[in-house]
Amino acid sequence: MKKISKNNNKEWFTKNKLVYQSAHAELVSFADILLVEMNKHDSIETPSGKKSLYRIYNDVRFSKDKSPYKNNIGGGFRRATKQRRGGYYFHIEPGNSFVGGGFFSPNAEDLLHIRNHLSADPKTLKKILNEASFKKTFGSLLGDKVKTAPRGFDVDDENIDLIRHKQFIIKHYFTNEEVLSKNFHILVSNTFKKMRPYLDYMSEILTTDLNGESVVSRQ
Repeated sequence: MKKISKNNNKEWFTKNKLVYQSAHAELVSFADILLVEMNKHDSIETPSGKKSLYRIYNDVRFSKDKSPYKNNIGGGFRRATKQRRGGYYFHIEPGNSFVGGGFFSPNAEDLLHIRNHLSADPKTLKKILNEASFKKTFGSLLGDKVKTAPRGFDVDDENIDLIRHKQFIIKHYFTNEEVLSKNFHILVSNTFKKMRPYLDYMSEILTTDLNGESVVSRQ
């Protein structure tokens, strides 16, 4: 990926496409064995490692950066059934490799549902986010926020810092040495497994109303 970042143009990529294809095949193998590990502790609907991978080609139509190729390789896994919400993402780039999980772009209905729950009762989520091993692994909750308060919510709400979120993301970074290790897929899977308390509680929020009654049948 270092070579692509220094030679991000079609001519260079075309001349070196065999090198990219070899790296892509390795990534497919990595994603396949990662998927096997993931299904040991969660239910993943993504059918194969290959299907989890994102294209290396940038969509430059609406971007100021017209570089045709990404400087990273990565992919994502979807959790199975409406009862399990949230997604897993892995990003491999020299000096900037990480895994992420959570809710990257919840639709308007889901976002309002999350905010209503957090306004009414944020205690369980705060407990999960503040648990020592969780903070050591993931730090704090990340993601874009509105500047003040979303429409319909009080800027003085004691839980406004959570309510302001438009995204609900957690991340963990890996060193280059970890990425190149033989057991990297195990490290990634174990890190994803540590996300489960967070993902499972957010799934509970999204599948129940404020009284704790299931809303899945109405979706």
